[in-house]
Amino acid sequence: MAITDELAQLREQTLARIAEADTSAALESVRVAVLGKAGTLTGYLRGMGKVAKEERAVVGKTVNEVRNVVEEALEARKKKLAAAEMEAAIDASAVDVTLPGRAQQMGTRHLINAITDEVSEIFLGLGYTVVHGPEVETDYYNFEALNAPKDHPSRSMQDTFYVRDLSGEASSVRGESDVLLRTQTSGVQVHVMEDQKPPIYIIAPGKVYRRDVADPSHLPQFTQIEGLVIDKGISFGDLKGTLDYFCKQMFGPDRKTRFRAHYFPFTEPSAEADVSCGVCGGTGHLHDGERCRMCKGTGWLEILGCGMVDPNVLAMSGIDPEEYSGFAFGVGVERVACLKYNVPDLRMLLEGDMRFLRQF
Repeated sequence: MAITDELAQLREQTLARIAEADTSAALESVRVAVLGKAGTLTGYLRGMGKVAKEERAVVGKTVNEVRNVVEEALEARKKKLAAAEMEAAIDASAVDVTLPGRAQQMGTRHLINAITDEVSEIFLGLGYTVVHGPEVETDYYNFEALNAPKDHPSRSMQDTFYVRDLSGEASSVRGESDVLLRTQTSGVQVHVMEDQKPPIYIIAPGKVYRRDVADPSHLPQFTQIEGLVIDKGISFGDLKGTLDYFCKQMFGPDRKTRFRAHYFPFTEPSAEADVSCGVCGGTGHLHDGERCRMCKGTGWLEILGCGMVDPNVLAMSGIDPEEYSGFAFGVGVERVACLKYNVPDLRMLLEGDMRFLRQF
């Protein structure tokens, strides 16, 4: 069979395969088989040197004609298949406008952040300033400047996480470090008292860390808001009035407060503040006479610790205790959230269960 006849047969077979190709991938395989580096038509072009001189012009012309015909057929088929595939893709992804829509669920602030903002807004309305400080603190600002020297027994109540001190020439790594994760935001108050002259009216929100085992009423990491007032003529009456106002703003105008004597090393006198139970209305019993589980029948819920700033704390920060006095308080945000919404377990705030969190 003459080479020209072979080329004619190849052209007809290739055109038939192109017409049969029903996908772009199948069409590409035909192109590679015929026009690729190892394709049949390419093989004829590479073998032109073996063709007799008198036939070379005719064979070369025929090969080019076949290649042109095949390329035109491939391009035409490619456009037709692309259009068909595009139409199929559009049909597959078509939207049925008769179906009900799916609304995008909007996120909200976490309850802990929301309560922090709410407390801040209450005190901003009283003229306070919100300040922040480092979560990694030194022993001095976390304990000593707050009237708790190294041998003070109150430190055992706030055993915490010490970290490696890499600030000096030799790093402290075996427990002798004076750097720790703060156990309270009271250190921020010391920084403010050192840097700012009275009068001082601030609150200091932030995370604090203690070696507590997580249970319904304790967390190893929680959010605390501490308040500090330093001015002339500040009395315990100012403290009681401020906190009574805060509790009524946070929990409602019908809630009552009471103060019980307590001990804190950085305040004297010191007190624990309670708010009346919102579940039983402060009676300790429910409507059916059953003992209230929330307040354990007492009618009161512990809310925060407070007291008049100890004169030693004022003096260590460079403030004359003979001229100025003040009060301080500290409240746990998670505890406020649980008391406000009657949540029985602090851990529920941190478990990330959206069924619970979406309620607030």
